[in-house]
Amino acid sequence: MKIYRDLDNLPIIKNAVLTIGSYDGVHIGHQKIIKKINDLAKSIGGQSVLITFYPHPRLIVSNDSHNLRLLNTLEEKISLLKEYKIDVLVIVPFSLKFAAQSPDQYIVDFLVANFKPSIITIGYDHKFGKNREGNISYLKKFEEQYKFRVIEISKQEVADIAVSSTKVRNALYRGEVSKASQLLGHVYSIQGKVVKGTQIGNKIGFPTANIEVSDKHKLIPPAGIYAVHVYHDNTSYHGMLYIGNRPTINKDLEQTIEVNIFDFNLNIYGHILKIDFVEFLRSDKKFNSLEELQIQLQKDKDLAQKVLN
Repeated sequence: MKIYRDLDNLPIIKNAVLTIGSYDGVHIGHQKIIKKINDLAKSIGGQSVLITFYPHPRLIVSNDSHNLRLLNTLEEKISLLKEYKIDVLVIVPFSLKFAAQSPDQYIVDFLVANFKPSIITIGYDHKFGKNREGNISYLKKFEEQYKFRVIEISKQEVADIAVSSTKVRNALYRGEVSKASQLLGHVYSIQGKVVKGTQIGNKIGFPTANIEVSDKHKLIPPAGIYAVHVYHDNTSYHGMLYIGNRPTINKDLEQTIEVNIFDFNLNIYGHILKIDFVEFLRSDKKFNSLEELQIQLQKDKDLAQKVLN
C-alpha cells in the first residue's frame, strides 16, 4: 500500500477507483466496501484508492468534538488498511479552508484534479462541500464531462456500517472487548509509549508498564482488568491490563493504563507497545490492603493465563 499524506506529491494514479470516508474502526462493514473497490479496480486494471481525512472532520467543524471517541488512531488505521489490501491511501489534511470548498470546487479542484478517477464509490447519503451542500446526485451530473462513473453504496450497506460502528463503540463502553472484536473482524487494540509510574507493582510482585496513549480521542474501554496480548518489537507476550485510578493506593489518582507482561523483564521505558484486548476479567475494586490486592492479582493472572492459553 502506498501512502500519501498531502496532495502535492500525488503521482498519476491509473484508473483510480475511489472511496472516501473516515473508515474509523475499519470494521466488517468497511471491509465489504474495501473489497468492492479492490474488485472494481482489478476489473478495469486500475488501483483502489481510499481517501480519508486527518484530523477527523468533526474535530475541526463540530462544537462537541471533545466528546468524540475514535476506534483507531491514524497509525492504527493505516496498519489495518494495509492488512485489507488497499492500493493507495491518501490522508488529506482537513481544515476549515478545505471544508469551505463549494461542491463544484470539491469535485473539480479536489477529486478530478488530484485523482482523475475512473470510478467513485460513495454512500447514497454522502455529503460534501461547504455546509455539506453537495450530494451523490450532484456528483453524478459531472460523470460525462469528467469521464468517471459513480457507484452508490446502498442505503442498507450504509446503515450496516453505521450500526456496526455504534455496536462496536457500545460493546467497548460496556467492556465487552471480545464482542467488539467480533464486530470489527479483528482484535481491538491500543498502543502507546511506556512511561514512568509509581512503581507500586514492583513492590507487590506484579511490575507493570504504564502506557501513555497519545491520542486523547482514542476510545479506552472502562476500568477493570483485561486479558491481553502485548506486542514489543514484533514479539507477542501474554499479559493482563489494568485500567483505573488505583483506588487501593489513593482515591485521588488519575486513570492509568498499566500492563503486567508475563515472563518478561526487559527495560522498555520509552518503547511503544501494542496491546490487543482478548477478554474482560473483572471490574476495578478497592482492597483493604496491598496484601489483599496482591492475592487478587495472582488470581487475575491465573485466570488471564487460562483465557490466553
